[in-house]
Amino acid sequence: MASLLVFGATGDLAKRMLLPSLFGLDADGLLPPGLRIVTTARSRLDDSGYRDIAAQALERFVEPEGRPDAAVGHFLDRLQYAPLDATDTAGFGALAAAVTPDNLSIFLSTAPSLFSATIAGLAASGLAGPRVRLALEKPLGSDLASSRAINDAVRAAFPEERTFRVDHYLGKETVQNLLALRFGNTLFEPLWNNHGIDHVQITVSETVGLEGRGDYYDGMGALRDMVQNHMLQLVALVAMEPPARFDATSVRDEKVKVLRSLRPIDRDTAEACSVIGQYGPGASGGQPVPGYADELGQPSTTETFVALKAHIDNWRWQNVPFYLRSGKRMAARQSEITIQFKSVPHSIFGARSGALKPNRLVIRLQPEENIRLLIMAKTPGLDRDGLRLREVPLDIGLADAFADVRRRIAYERLLLDLIEGDPTLFVRRDEVEAQWTWIDAIRDGWTAAGMTPKAYGAGSWGPSAGVALTERDGVSWND
Repeated sequence: MASLLVFGATGDLAKRMLLPSLFGLDADGLLPPGLRIVTTARSRLDDSGYRDIAAQALERFVEPEGRPDAAVGHFLDRLQYAPLDATDTAGFGALAAAVTPDNLSIFLSTAPSLFSATIAGLAASGLAGPRVRLALEKPLGSDLASSRAINDAVRAAFPEERTFRVDHYLGKETVQNLLALRFGNTLFEPLWNNHGIDHVQITVSETVGLEGRGDYYDGMGALRDMVQNHMLQLVALVAMEPPARFDATSVRDEKVKVLRSLRPIDRDTAEACSVIGQYGPGASGGQPVPGYADELGQPSTTETFVALKAHIDNWRWQNVPFYLRSGKRMAARQSEITIQFKSVPHSIFGARSGALKPNRLVIRLQPEENIRLLIMAKTPGLDRDGLRLREVPLDIGLADAFADVRRRIAYERLLLDLIEGDPTLFVRRDEVEAQWTWIDAIRDGWTAAGMTPKAYGAGSWGPSAGVALTERDGVSWND
């Protein structure tokens, strides 16, 4: 009988994402019929007490029309709870009694400081056998050395093929649609190289501030919190060569080639190729908000904004810049990939037609999922003085195109893949280490150059230097 064991079951991630995702899968009949869901955390609760917490989470994070009473009751009946102090190896015996190590999936959503103790406890209690899979939530370290230490501790009990490192961006429908767009259509792939593409932009911006995560965020900053994982995974998916097939080994082999081909941004290039900022007081959502230091309660040199000009040194992408930008307290919340194609080599329409703009493919991941192709089209009219052209969008709103299919939380896909043992959309160790190698060089370059965050007002698009990073190449951010 299959089992799922969830650590950190009373935490924010479990309430916001894991429980609603498991409920959605159960309501649609996608979980194995006999799957046992055993949850654990430090809180001294029994099954009934935890089911009350789960019910409150579903009421808060699942729309009313999506949670009929019968489905909620059926899901809550699946849940069991076993309190555990992960630092006490002896306490793992109760977990071993509640689950079976035959076809067991474990989701570890705890502080990284507990990883080693938890894995040791799992191994000592017989819950690390050949039919057990382990999923790990970020952060997986704060640099290459700490990441290796965590991965070494994991490898002591769980070999790579049974280790599932979570990056929830890979569970998003539009991220997977990027692969479908590239490799399921003949339209784009012939142009998907330095002959057809001028540059690539990736923006992941947030309007929120610290949201009570000051201790964690101030130790990480925008580069390590967002670029190291989510954004570099997007870079890899945009830039990867066509894999031989859609399976875990083929896809991840191609991604790691991209990550290893990233040109270092180091002591020689950090000042020219990167900008860091920290938000000050401003306005968000029409309301005044404090600056980062005020929100944190102390001065800090942690960056809340980062912009990078990256290059991938291989044949496909030679001389194509990848502009990356991420920050908190920005003007809008959006996650977006912009593919800027090259201009036509010569306009046949004359000066009166207006300027020809190069085509753009905009893939938006959030807040709404959308694919937009911007093309030049003729403006209606009799054209006695010559054709006039205007840029127009071709939109594929995925919510409209697939109105008959329920939009799923990214964790639904990832949890189901974990339970079924498919690692394709999880991150392999060599990917993580290639990402950290690139990130560590950037941070070392900042230190060597004495770079400190430039101030920007909350509710803006970051410091002016972030705009200048692209403008000096004749490129504007796609805001």
